[in-house]
Amino acid sequence: MVDSIAATSIFCYRPICGGNLIRDVSGKRKYLNTCRFSPAKFLGGRVVVSLPLIKSKQDGFFSSSSIKALAVELTREAFAYREDKLPKKGNSKIDGGFDRKPGLWPPENRADKPSLRNPLLRQERMGCGWLGAIFEWEGVLIEDNPDLEKQAWLALAQEEGKPSPPGFVIKRIEGMKNEQAISEVLCWARDPAEVRRMATRQEEIYQVLQGGIYSLRPGSKEFVGVLMHYKIPMALVSARPRKVIETAMGEIGIEENFSVVVTAEDVHRGKPDPEMFEYAAQLLNFIPERCIVFGNSNLTVEAAHDARMKCVAVASKHPVYELGAADMVVRRLDELSVVDLKNLADIETSEFGPEPELEMELENDDF
Repeated sequence: MVDSIAATSIFCYRPICGGNLIRDVSGKRKYLNTCRFSPAKFLGGRVVVSLPLIKSKQDGFFSSSSIKALAVELTREAFAYREDKLPKKGNSKIDGGFDRKPGLWPPENRADKPSLRNPLLRQERMGCGWLGAIFEWEGVLIEDNPDLEKQAWLALAQEEGKPSPPGFVIKRIEGMKNEQAISEVLCWARDPAEVRRMATRQEEIYQVLQGGIYSLRPGSKEFVGVLMHYKIPMALVSARPRKVIETAMGEIGIEENFSVVVTAEDVHRGKPDPEMFEYAAQLLNFIPERCIVFGNSNLTVEAAHDARMKCVAVASKHPVYELGAADMVVRRLDELSVVDLKNLADIETSEFGPEPELEMELENDDF
């Protein structure tokens, strides 16, 4: 180290200084004397530096500790601009190549429990042991009559003096929030207050046509009971107002089965936007890849896949062949088992592995 400093020094000579080397109780080395350069003198074409030689009072010989101290001091002076960039002790963070920002891999997952000493049990919990279920309300848990929704929109159009929407438009706004359908698809109004008034009126017409009578679909109550037995958290999502959903859940007697309920007041946009499902997964404290959505339309399948979730389609109002984009299609929920859900929630390398690197094509330069 001294040779390197001497080779790059402007004096071109090896600095020599004396000092005493002692050890404290902890065993660390300490130096009693520090060494600095004395003023230089110009003699002809050379630079002469006189360094005082300090002898040890106890041993009477020169120690190399002062030389090391001088080398450390010269290094600090030469690289003083780097000290501000060095991490301070106790606050240093080692970059391991992982970004812990929300939404990026690896996200914090409550399925992982590092305190488990059994690696097989921990792998089971991370693999397919833990999952969350997100259910739609109409057409999945309860019976749904799509003709009532169509009649409600036609009645509202007649009241407001608007042209009656065709069938393909009504099918397009299926599952959307009323405000979103009125302002973006039907284009009946732009004023927020007017849009809210029309949306409230459409919901009132639908509830009158529906009559407040709710009936569970065959097999839905049994399947919910199985998930409750295995302690799988469940969430309920719907584009209806919260007051309507809570009243209907109380009448049927399933309000205690769902720990999370997401309604129209909780999100800004409905299907096919995945906001509703993402918010439900956040309330369940699960990453999206651990959640399975149960719906009955292609809009639900699209929204679930956009949220990186698996989707089970229930063929309640659409034929099975129209729901082929879903990960699994059933006619009744009791056709499923917990093993099927675990297989759907299993880790796939394409989803949880590192992102593939893009291959760059090399261009041949003719020049």
